[in-house]
Amino acid sequence: MQNLWRILSYIRKYRGFAILNVLFNMLTVAFSLFSVMMIVPFMQLLFGKIPMVMEAPQFSWTADSLFAYFKYYLSMEISQSGQLVALVKFCLVIALLFFLKNLFRFLALFFLAPIRSGAVREIRSDVYSKILSLPLSFYSKERKGDIIARISDDVREVEISIISFLEVTVREPLTIFIYLGALLMWSAELTAFVFVMLLVTGFIIGRVGKSLKRQSAEAQDISGRLISIVDETLGGLRIIHAFNAEEYMRDQFSKINRQLFGISVRMNSRRELSSPLTEFLAMCVVCAVLYYGGTLVLEKKTLQAETFIGFMVLFAQLIPPAKGFSNAFYNIRKGLASAQRIFEILDAPVVIEEKQEARAIQNFTREIEYHQVGFSYNNFDDKKILEGINLTISKGKLVALVGQSGAGKTTLVDLLPRFYDVSTGHIKIDGVDVRDYKLSDLRNLFGMVSQEAILFNDTVFNNIAFGLKNVTMEQVKEAATIANAHDFISKLSDGYQTVIGDRGNKLSGGERQRLTIARAVLANPPILILDEATSSLDSGSEKLVQDALTKLMRGRTTIVIAHRLSTIQYADEIMVMQDGKIAERGNHISLMAKSGIYKRLVELQAF
Repeated sequence: MQNLWRILSYIRKYRGFAILNVLFNMLTVAFSLFSVMMIVPFMQLLFGKIPMVMEAPQFSWTADSLFAYFKYYLSMEISQSGQLVALVKFCLVIALLFFLKNLFRFLALFFLAPIRSGAVREIRSDVYSKILSLPLSFYSKERKGDIIARISDDVREVEISIISFLEVTVREPLTIFIYLGALLMWSAELTAFVFVMLLVTGFIIGRVGKSLKRQSAEAQDISGRLISIVDETLGGLRIIHAFNAEEYMRDQFSKINRQLFGISVRMNSRRELSSPLTEFLAMCVVCAVLYYGGTLVLEKKTLQAETFIGFMVLFAQLIPPAKGFSNAFYNIRKGLASAQRIFEILDAPVVIEEKQEARAIQNFTREIEYHQVGFSYNNFDDKKILEGINLTISKGKLVALVGQSGAGKTTLVDLLPRFYDVSTGHIKIDGVDVRDYKLSDLRNLFGMVSQEAILFNDTVFNNIAFGLKNVTMEQVKEAATIANAHDFISKLSDGYQTVIGDRGNKLSGGERQRLTIARAVLANPPILILDEATSSLDSGSEKLVQDALTKLMRGRTTIVIAHRLSTIQYADEIMVMQDGKIAERGNHISLMAKSGIYKRLVELQAF
């Protein structure tokens, strides 16, 4: 139930609409009840089944007095207008009552719509904001497709659940209780019997739907795996075709799809059981009420036949809301499973936190210092990725990190903008621990150009100006010119307004990389991180990109992660990393003189 209350907390700001929804639902039920209750006494009076009431009864606010006064009004109308005219007037009144009933029903749904859409918007926004704030380590343990499923499919299930809950707690119970109150006016004994029977059927329905929440959670998990396969397929189509792996991927997809089919059949079968089961149980209750009411009429003589008929007419009106109640109950069970999956993201710890009194930093003035830095991901095991790192990078210096894959080079630089936090030791910028700075200020110090050009399905202009406000076209063109990108951009169909496709797939590798360099130029950061920025390019593209990088690095503190050692021979200091430690350090000449790891790496590449 805790998850249900958390979901409902999202509709607090829409409580005005909720009040109007309740009001119009009450009017809907009232007009529905009144229209039904009018029919039996009118027909009895019209066809002479009961005597006309020609004298006004003494009025009081009791059920018997109100009912007697109603009969008196009908009797006077029949006697004064005649039976046929009274029948016409009665039909018009009934039509008006049903019109008003459905008008109020529409208004109830009209004011429910902003509650439904607003709550879903708030949930989806919270989930997306949390996705942005969670550390990168969270996504090393989660499937991307499953996260997409949670913000799409699971939120949709919660939307259905919210509507079901509002109907369950407002319209359907309101209908049931008002009709039970009306039935109580006809026969308290028979109403008590009906109430007991409804409790029994409710218990049976609850037992049937008990496992629906578990099955729904399992179905959503499988759905997430299915989306993951589709995402991997779209991202890896080139490799799939190159290795003739279409059949393998098709088998993988079919396997998960069959699992989803099986659980969906079981889950939907159980959910769809609610309507026929409710109807069958309702008819069992009707039969029981008919029998019990019949004994009150025929044997005990405590109930009049016409009263019993009116009672049964009203009782029949309880079946539709009872069916709606059971359907909503099943939807709630299903929605709560999705809510649990959503709250797993919302409740995930944000380990990269900003201190309440964090310090501002606008520029980098002196040095970066790593002191006894150690790091481990703490997800699959406690393997140490970095251990005992001591490193000082002075302003304006070019420092290169080299070593085999998995040596910890990328992790070392990822600790600077706090993509991760150190496990031991500390990192200081200008003498202050990076954890003491405002996170946005800290990250504004860095510009990154990585091996994979991260671009978005947007225009060239928006990709270069990414994350910045009030950027002019002149500034973007200037950044593109420095990055050797202006010429090829100008030749695109719409120039800087050309949409470059998913991950920039309409551009070549060199063109994509030059756009990321232009983005870094425009951001104008004091510290630059180059993570193997040219390693995946051909010689022609590499020359253009390397020239752009040389312009970008001018006057900046730069940390370069390099596989091609020829590109960092003029670095002020080179760190050779091995097994998470700095194995060698020095400039190119001194490291070559040592005849150690670095020299072997250079000789291997030269060969």
